[in-house]
Amino acid sequence: MEEKKLDVLQPVDDTAIRLGKTLVRSARYGALGTLDPLDGSPSVSRVSLATAMDGAPIFLISRLSSHCTNLMADGKCSLLVGEPGKGDPLAHPRMTLIGTAKPVPAGAELTLYRSRYLRRNPKAALYVDFPDFSFWRFETARASLNGGFGKAYAMKAADLATSLDGVEALADMEDGAVSHMNSDHLAAIERYAAKIGEEPGGWKLSTLDPEGLDLICGERAARLWFDRPLSSAAELRPVLVALAKETPSSA
Repeated sequence: MEEKKLDVLQPVDDTAIRLGKTLVRSARYGALGTLDPLDGSPSVSRVSLATAMDGAPIFLISRLSSHCTNLMADGKCSLLVGEPGKGDPLAHPRMTLIGTAKPVPAGAELTLYRSRYLRRNPKAALYVDFPDFSFWRFETARASLNGGFGKAYAMKAADLATSLDGVEALADMEDGAVSHMNSDHLAAIERYAAKIGEEPGGWKLSTLDPEGLDLICGERAARLWFDRPLSSAAELRPVLVALAKETPSSA
């Protein structure tokens, strides 16, 4: 008699959704799994990441690479995010996204992705305009979240998506807002980092979206969530001001 498989999956709740989104938003890189068109064998490569404003992972790859060749033949792929820390690497949260990657065509969307990616990965400015490089967007179909022992979840695409309804103008404001904060309000950004328990020293704002801010400091990345999502782009400035006032100075 076949033994019944034990269901170890937990119900997806707000805590799991927040963890899954944080893993994607704060990922500096991920393991991209593609399919070799020669025999269908899986192939895994590391790619540097950023996110679109709606939370979709974006990456920049060369068509000379094997993983780009694989994706051009078959866009089905997976993406593992979640960095190990001290101790047992399997004790740290990680998530595998399963879906399809598609090249980003020229246009306003590509311009936005390029800007967000370079603020997150400034060293990529050395090769971003090489003719063999192109941006790709990962479209999540489902995801497997492992938040630690006894914390396994089967996530839907909608669980990880950020709604842009009513805040479409935020995309046009982002470049100016990020540049202004990094030029004139570094002390406020340090307080944002302190609010989420990060050590002070050199934090900058890389990207923003209706649900929060992404901060970088050298090779470190961190996510600050708003108390509630923005309902309009006009709410951004007062929210940033309020956050700076309520967080203790790291000095």
